[in-house]
Amino acid sequence: MFTGIVEETGVVASVEASDGSRRLQITAGKVLDNIEVGDSIAINGVCLTVTSRSSDHVDVIAVGETLGRTNLGGLGEGHRVNLERPMKADGRFDGHIVQGHIDGAVTISSIMEEGDSRRIGLTLDPGLGRYLVEKGSVTLDGVSLTVTAVDSDEFEVVLIPHTLEATVWGDRHVGELVNLEVDVLAKYVERLTGSQL
Repeated sequence: MFTGIVEETGVVASVEASDGSRRLQITAGKVLDNIEVGDSIAINGVCLTVTSRSSDHVDVIAVGETLGRTNLGGLGEGHRVNLERPMKADGRFDGHIVQGHIDGAVTISSIMEEGDSRRIGLTLDPGLGRYLVEKGSVTLDGVSLTVTAVDSDEFEVVLIPHTLEATVWGDRHVGELVNLEVDVLAKYVERLTGSQL
Protein backbone atom coordinates (compact mmCIF):
# COMPACT_ATOMS: atom_id res chain seq x y z
CA MET A 1 0.00 0.00 0.00
CA PHE A 2 1.10 3.56 -0.77
CA THR A 3 -0.03 6.98 0.41
CA GLY A 4 0.44 9.20 -2.64
CA ILE A 5 3.28 11.15 -1.02
CA VAL A 6 6.03 11.11 -3.64
CA GLU A 7 9.48 10.55 -2.14
CA GLU A 8 11.49 11.70 -5.13
CA THR A 9 11.52 11.86 -8.89
CA GLY A 10 13.62 9.44 -10.88
CA VAL A 11 14.73 9.43 -14.50
CA VAL A 12 14.09 6.75 -17.10
CA ALA A 13 17.58 5.54 -18.05
CA SER A 14 16.46 2.98 -20.64
CA VAL A 15 13.38 1.29 -22.11
CA GLU A 16 13.43 -2.17 -23.65
CA ALA A 17 10.35 -3.57 -25.43
CA SER A 18 9.73 -7.32 -25.51
CA ASP A 19 6.64 -9.45 -26.25
CA GLY A 20 4.12 -6.71 -25.51
CA SER A 21 5.84 -5.62 -22.29
CA ARG A 22 8.46 -3.02 -21.48
CA ARG A 23 11.43 -3.16 -19.13
CA LEU A 24 12.09 0.23 -17.59
CA GLN A 25 15.34 1.10 -15.88
CA ILE A 26 14.84 4.01 -13.49
CA THR A 27 17.72 5.97 -12.01
CA ALA A 28 16.92 6.97 -8.43
CA GLY A 29 18.45 7.78 -5.05
CA LYS A 30 16.39 7.86 -1.87
CA VAL A 31 13.94 5.10 -2.83
CA LEU A 32 16.81 2.65 -3.28
CA ASP A 33 17.31 2.52 0.50
CA ASN A 34 15.94 -0.76 1.88
CA ILE A 35 14.43 -1.93 -1.40
CA GLU A 36 15.17 -5.36 -2.77
CA VAL A 37 14.34 -7.49 -5.79
CA GLY A 38 10.71 -8.59 -5.44
CA ASP A 39 9.63 -5.47 -3.55
CA SER A 40 6.94 -3.15 -4.84
CA ILE A 41 7.56 0.40 -6.00
CA ALA A 42 5.13 2.99 -7.36
CA ILE A 43 6.22 4.64 -10.60
CA ASN A 44 3.87 7.47 -11.60
CA GLY A 45 1.41 5.82 -9.25
CA VAL A 46 1.68 2.37 -10.83
CA CYS A 47 2.59 -0.46 -8.44
CA LEU A 48 5.35 -2.51 -10.09
CA THR A 49 7.76 -5.18 -8.90
CA VAL A 50 11.49 -4.53 -8.70
CA THR A 51 13.13 -7.14 -10.96
CA SER A 52 16.72 -5.98 -10.42
CA ARG A 53 18.55 -3.13 -8.76
CA SER A 54 21.96 -1.56 -8.41
CA SER A 55 23.40 1.27 -6.38
CA ASP A 56 21.77 3.87 -8.61
CA HIS A 57 18.77 2.30 -10.37
CA VAL A 58 15.91 -0.19 -10.30
CA ASP A 59 14.47 -2.24 -13.14
CA VAL A 60 10.75 -3.01 -13.46
CA ILE A 61 8.61 -4.68 -16.12
CA ALA A 62 5.28 -3.24 -17.27
CA VAL A 63 3.12 -5.88 -18.98
CA GLY A 64 0.47 -5.27 -21.64
CA GLU A 65 -2.37 -4.82 -19.12
CA THR A 66 -0.40 -2.11 -17.35
CA LEU A 67 0.67 -0.39 -20.57
CA GLY A 68 -2.94 -0.35 -21.78
CA ARG A 69 -4.28 1.37 -18.66
CA THR A 70 -1.49 3.81 -17.84
CA ASN A 71 0.85 6.39 -19.33
CA LEU A 72 3.92 4.16 -18.86
CA GLY A 73 3.87 3.14 -22.52
CA GLY A 74 4.70 6.73 -23.44
CA LEU A 75 7.81 6.90 -21.28
CA GLY A 76 11.15 7.24 -23.00
CA GLU A 77 14.75 7.74 -22.01
CA GLY A 78 15.18 10.95 -20.01
CA HIS A 79 11.57 11.24 -18.80
CA ARG A 80 11.13 12.04 -15.12
CA VAL A 81 8.83 9.86 -13.03
CA ASN A 82 7.31 10.07 -9.54
CA LEU A 83 8.61 7.40 -7.14
CA GLU A 84 7.25 6.07 -3.84
CA ARG A 85 8.10 3.00 -1.78
CA PRO A 86 5.29 1.13 0.00
CA MET A 87 4.23 2.52 3.36
CA LYS A 88 5.76 0.87 6.41
CA ALA A 89 3.26 -0.62 8.87
CA ASP A 90 4.69 1.56 11.64
CA GLY A 91 5.01 4.60 9.40
CA ARG A 92 3.24 7.90 9.46
CA PHE A 93 0.11 7.96 7.31
CA ASP A 94 0.08 11.03 5.08
CA GLY A 95 -1.96 11.31 1.89
CA HIS A 96 -4.65 8.63 1.61
CA ILE A 97 -4.96 4.90 0.86
CA VAL A 98 -3.34 4.31 -2.53
CA GLN A 99 -3.03 0.83 -4.00
CA GLY A 100 -1.06 1.61 -7.13
CA HIS A 101 -3.80 -0.03 -9.22
CA ILE A 102 -4.55 2.50 -11.95
CA ASP A 103 -8.17 2.86 -13.04
CA GLY A 104 -7.28 4.62 -16.29
CA ALA A 105 -5.38 7.42 -17.93
CA VAL A 106 -7.02 10.85 -18.20
CA THR A 107 -6.01 13.87 -20.27
CA ILE A 108 -4.99 17.26 -18.94
CA SER A 109 -7.49 19.66 -20.49
CA SER A 110 -6.39 22.95 -18.93
CA ILE A 111 -3.68 24.51 -16.78
CA MET A 112 -4.30 27.88 -15.13
CA GLU A 113 -1.68 29.74 -13.13
CA GLU A 114 -2.97 31.00 -9.77
CA GLY A 115 -0.11 32.87 -8.15
CA ASP A 116 2.50 30.22 -7.30
CA SER A 117 -0.06 27.41 -7.65
CA ARG A 118 -1.71 25.82 -10.69
CA ARG A 119 -5.31 24.78 -11.25
CA ILE A 120 -5.38 21.67 -13.43
CA GLY A 121 -8.46 20.54 -15.36
CA LEU A 122 -8.68 16.90 -16.45
CA THR A 123 -11.08 14.92 -18.58
CA LEU A 124 -13.51 12.70 -16.71
CA ASP A 125 -14.45 9.21 -17.83
CA PRO A 126 -18.19 8.82 -17.01
CA GLY A 127 -17.48 5.35 -15.66
CA LEU A 128 -15.09 6.74 -13.06
CA GLY A 129 -16.77 10.08 -12.37
CA ARG A 130 -19.11 8.59 -9.78
CA TYR A 131 -16.11 7.93 -7.51
CA LEU A 132 -15.00 11.57 -7.39
CA VAL A 133 -16.45 14.13 -5.01
CA GLU A 134 -15.47 17.70 -4.29
CA LYS A 135 -12.93 17.77 -1.44
CA GLY A 136 -12.43 14.02 -1.81
CA SER A 137 -9.11 12.32 -2.55
CA VAL A 138 -7.76 11.25 -5.92
CA THR A 139 -4.35 9.98 -7.04
CA LEU A 140 -2.85 11.46 -10.20
CA ASP A 141 0.52 10.12 -11.41
CA GLY A 142 1.03 8.78 -7.90
CA VAL A 143 0.32 12.07 -6.10
CA SER A 144 -2.44 12.23 -3.48
CA LEU A 145 -4.52 15.30 -4.32
CA THR A 146 -7.81 16.90 -3.31
CA VAL A 147 -10.57 17.25 -5.89
CA THR A 148 -11.49 20.96 -5.95
CA ALA A 149 -14.34 20.74 -8.50
CA VAL A 150 -16.11 18.01 -10.44
CA ASP A 151 -18.84 17.97 -13.09
CA SER A 152 -20.08 15.53 -15.72
CA ASP A 153 -17.03 15.49 -17.98
CA GLU A 154 -14.18 17.18 -16.11
CA PHE A 155 -12.64 17.60 -12.68
CA GLU A 156 -10.04 19.90 -11.19
CA VAL A 157 -7.22 19.83 -8.67
CA VAL A 158 -4.99 22.65 -7.45
CA LEU A 159 -1.27 22.04 -7.09
CA ILE A 160 0.74 23.95 -4.51
CA PRO A 161 4.32 25.10 -5.23
CA HIS A 162 5.85 22.21 -3.24
CA THR A 163 4.01 19.62 -5.34
CA LEU A 164 5.07 21.36 -8.55
CA GLU A 165 8.71 21.30 -7.43
CA ALA A 166 8.88 17.85 -5.80
CA THR A 167 7.03 15.86 -8.47
CA VAL A 168 6.75 15.62 -12.26
CA TRP A 169 3.72 17.93 -12.13
CA GLY A 170 5.91 20.96 -12.76
CA ASP A 171 6.64 19.49 -16.23
CA ARG A 172 3.07 18.58 -17.23
CA HIS A 173 1.33 20.19 -20.24
CA VAL A 174 -2.18 20.31 -21.70
CA GLY A 175 -2.92 17.17 -23.71
CA GLU A 176 -0.70 14.84 -21.69
CA LEU A 177 -2.01 11.60 -20.21
CA VAL A 178 -2.03 11.20 -16.43
CA ASN A 179 -2.53 8.01 -14.40
CA LEU A 180 -5.74 8.12 -12.34
CA GLU A 181 -6.54 6.02 -9.30
CA VAL A 182 -9.85 6.80 -7.62
CA ASP A 183 -10.37 6.39 -3.88
CA VAL A 184 -10.74 2.64 -3.30
CA LEU A 185 -13.08 3.28 -0.35
CA ALA A 186 -15.72 4.63 -2.75
CA LYS A 187 -15.49 1.45 -4.84
CA TYR A 188 -15.94 -0.75 -1.77
CA VAL A 189 -18.97 1.24 -0.64
CA GLU A 190 -20.51 0.82 -4.09
CA ARG A 191 -19.84 -2.93 -4.09
CA LEU A 192 -21.16 -3.48 -0.56
CA THR A 193 -24.35 -1.53 -1.13
CA GLY A 194 -24.95 -3.20 -4.47
CA SER A 195 -25.68 0.06 -6.21
CA GLN A 196 -23.84 2.63 -8.24
CA LEU A 197 -23.08 5.88 -6.47
